[in-house]
Amino acid sequence: MSNLPDGSSTQQRVGAERIVVVFFVLLMLALSAAQSAAGQQGKSYNVVDFHAAGDGNTVIQSDMERNLQRQQFADHAHPWRKDILAERDQLDGGIVAPNAIWTTTAANLLTFYSVGNLTVEGSGQIDGNGAIWWACFKQKLLSFSSCNNLLVRNIHLKDSPDKHMTLHRCSQVNVYNVSVTAPGDSPNTDGISMSISDHVYISSCSIQSGDDCVSILSGTTDVNITDNTCGPGHGISVGSLGCDGSTSLVERITVSNCSFSRTMTGVRIKSWQGGKGSANGFLFENLKMNEVQHPIDIDQFYCPPGNCQPQDGAVAISDARFINIQGISSDPEAIKIMCSKSVQCRGIYLDNVNLSCSRHTAQTRATILNAYGTIAGMVKPEVRFLGT
Repeated sequence: MSNLPDGSSTQQRVGAERIVVVFFVLLMLALSAAQSAAGQQGKSYNVVDFHAAGDGNTVIQSDMERNLQRQQFADHAHPWRKDILAERDQLDGGIVAPNAIWTTTAANLLTFYSVGNLTVEGSGQIDGNGAIWWACFKQKLLSFSSCNNLLVRNIHLKDSPDKHMTLHRCSQVNVYNVSVTAPGDSPNTDGISMSISDHVYISSCSIQSGDDCVSILSGTTDVNITDNTCGPGHGISVGSLGCDGSTSLVERITVSNCSFSRTMTGVRIKSWQGGKGSANGFLFENLKMNEVQHPIDIDQFYCPPGNCQPQDGAVAISDARFINIQGISSDPEAIKIMCSKSVQCRGIYLDNVNLSCSRHTAQTRATILNAYGTIAGMVKPEVRFLGT
């Protein structure tokens, strides 16, 4: 067993059944494009055949381009030239980030850009070796940008330095049976985060992280999140919205048939003071809570630093329905709906909500500020909206 210059062993860098591949996505996309262009249905490519090496240093783009030029597909080697119409990328085995700080500039371990009709699937795992990054610079694990008709299924994501999967300017996305695992105290390790995207369907996923299991950011519409498990983590969150006075828009979000265990919140909408825009059309239905600190949380005073000055204005939150939400909170304050005096929350609807506190001697309670809404059926703890 030989030692590498940084003192690590070859065995540490290259597992028996794993290949450490850094930034090989251009190869994957180009090969998919070549496959599509050549009409070679079902043909497989091995990155090792294109000189990928498990040393954390080898750059394979030049070799890739030379091989593709021989096949007269050189134009597909540059995804920034035009959209690539890819078919399927199969991930089996493991992709492991180097166990060392390998960059000091913003970068993602894997990025797919402007790829239509893409499928990423397999039984493999992408391991970000995130622990060495959590106290310093942040890198995302798997990023999709401007990808339409995207399918991601059956893969495993582990220990990202930052967010595990990001969707930006994507449309018609299906994420199915993806697992995410990171320690509950790992910072900013959201499971799936999306922005300026639409028609996103996330189902049958298991997400354990140190931040939001799913985060829905501004510009996102028509999202359906169903049959997922979340925890540990911060729950499923809309926002944060309206930071630095910005204008935000989020519409038509459904979260259903999901379970939450030992999370900070269950379902949450969070926005900064002074923001503008609107967030509306929410359905949170058939949710199970186990030891969740605040199962229902609307917060127009979001301020992680804790020292934000009062401001007028806020992202307007309306038409949010919470139906059939059951379980146990770890904090007596099971429901928090905290809205701005200048932009009050409207159209909040609660039906068949039953939340008990794990502290057997404590009764759950709801804190409501500047919110108009309706109660139907049994709601525990008791909620009183403005005008009722």
